[in-house]
Amino acid sequence: MNICNKDLNLLLVFHVLYQERNASLAAARMALSQPALSHKLNKLRHEFGDPLFVRAPRGLTPTPRAHELAPTVQRLVGELDAFYDHCDGRDLLARAERIHLYTTDFIEQTLLPRLLPRIRAQAPELVLITHNTRGQLPREELEKGTCDLAIAGFYANLPDTFRQQRLFGEDFVVLASRGNRLLAGGLDLAAFVACEHLLTTLTGDLHGLVDRALEARGLQRRVAAGLSSFVVPTRLIRGTDLLLTCLRSIAMEAAERDPDLVVHPLPIELPRVELMQIWHERTDADRLRRWLRQQIQQVAGELQQPQACG
Repeated sequence: MNICNKDLNLLLVFHVLYQERNASLAAARMALSQPALSHKLNKLRHEFGDPLFVRAPRGLTPTPRAHELAPTVQRLVGELDAFYDHCDGRDLLARAERIHLYTTDFIEQTLLPRLLPRIRAQAPELVLITHNTRGQLPREELEKGTCDLAIAGFYANLPDTFRQQRLFGEDFVVLASRGNRLLAGGLDLAAFVACEHLLTTLTGDLHGLVDRALEARGLQRRVAAGLSSFVVPTRLIRGTDLLLTCLRSIAMEAAERDPDLVVHPLPIELPRVELMQIWHERTDADRLRRWLRQQIQQVAGELQQPQACG
C-alpha cells in the first residue's frame, strides 16, 4: 500500500458514518450532499473490499470489517485533528463552544461550585449547559450529539458505543431534625420504620432500595411524599418527625447549612452508589471535551474526603 494513492479524507467519512449509523445525519455533519456522501462511501467500499455499512430498518449497520477498522480509524482521526489544531496554533481552551451535560441537581450542587471556577479561569469561552437526566440514560441525545456528557449513579446496560468513567462512590445515611420526637432514644431500625419518610423519585416510583431492603426483613415504611429533586427534600425535614434517606454528601451539606438537621447512620445495609460520567464514542477523541472530563474527574477526587456522622 502506498499512502500517496490514498484519500485520507475517506477516514473521516468512515469515522462519521460509524458514529452516526445514519447517512442523512452523517452528510449533514460533514456538510455534504447525499450524492457526494454516497460517492465517498462507494470509494471506501472499493478501497477496503467490503460493504462496511449496510442498510437497516433504522439507518446503517456496520459490517464485521467496519467494527474491526473502527478503533484504529478513530485513533487516527483524533490524532490528525489534534495535529492540525497544533499546526494552526489554535488553543483548544480558547474554543467558543457549548457543552451539554445531563445530570441531577445533586451533581450540580456537588461538582459545579468547584468545576465552574476552573472553566471560567482556563476555558472562558466554554459555556456549560445542564439538563435534568430525569432518571434515565439520555441515550438518544448522546447518540445524536445534543448531549455531550451524562453524570449519574443509576445508568446501566450501556451500548458498546458509549464510554464511562467512575467519579466517586457514595453511601447512604439518614437526615433528621434534632427535634424528631421519635428519635429520643437514637435511630435504630424500629425508630426508622416508625417515622414517616421523604424520598427522591425521578420516575414517580415510591418503591426504592430502602423499601426492598425493608421487605427482605418483613418490614415496610410509610412515605409521606416523593419529590423529583435530591436537594429540595433536605429543606423539608426541619422541625418535623420526617426522615430522609439520602447520599452522605447531600446530608452533610444540608446539616452544615441548617443546625437543626443531624445525620444518622442508616440502620439497614444498602449498596453504595457509584457515580459515573458517560459519553459517546463520537466525543471520545475531542480534546476540549476530554479536557472537561479530566477536570470533572479531578474535582470529584478532591471532594472525596472522609466525613463522619453527627
